[in-house]
This record gives sequence, structure tokens and C-alpha cells, in this order.
Amino acid sequence: MAYLFLATAIGAEIVGTSLLKSTDGFTRLWPTVLVTACYVTSFWALSRTVQTIPVGVTYAIWSGVGTAAIAAIGAAFLGEPLSLTKVAGIGLVIAGVVTLNLGGAH
Repeated sequence: MAYLFLATAIGAEIVGTSLLKSTDGFTRLWPTVLVTACYVTSFWALSRTVQTIPVGVTYAIWSGVGTAAIAAIGAAFLGEPLSLTKVAGIGLVIAGVVTLNLGGAH
């Protein structure tokens, strides 16, 4: 169940961050409401996740997957450039998440 909460947290964060630009600096009501709802949902789900999975592992997975997904969404849909350096950085983030998970919970 904890990984379902984590997936919910990741999905909500990705949707919220993807919509962030559409808030126009939080001056547009409905995009702002959606972004806020997504972030509230994400943090609620994270709070449920850390009841079972260690906070360091939870945060590493949440932030790493979110970072990689947002970089891909930015390149695919928002016209943001995706350089070799960015791809290497994303690879390092993913490697860090994997390393933390291999460390296990003691």
C-alpha cells in the first residue's frame, strides 16, 4: 500500500509541476487551484508513505522520478531543450535513487 501512496504522490507532483507555468505566477485562478490541489495531494500521499518506507528512500524516489519525468515532459511538450548534460544529470539522479534503495532499511 505504501508504494501506491508513493505513486500517487509522484503522479500528483508531476501533474502539479507540469501545470505550474499555466498559473502565470499564480495570477490565474483555476490553474492555481489545480496546482495547489496537486501539491496538497502529493504531500498528503507522501505523509502516508513515510509511515512505512524510510523518509530518505521515499524522498529520493519521489524527487528523482519527479525530476526525470518533468525533464522529459518539458522536452516533449513544453519546448524545453534537452541537452546531453541534462540527460547525464538525470541519469545521476536516477543512479542516486537506485543507490539509496540498494542500501535498504536497517
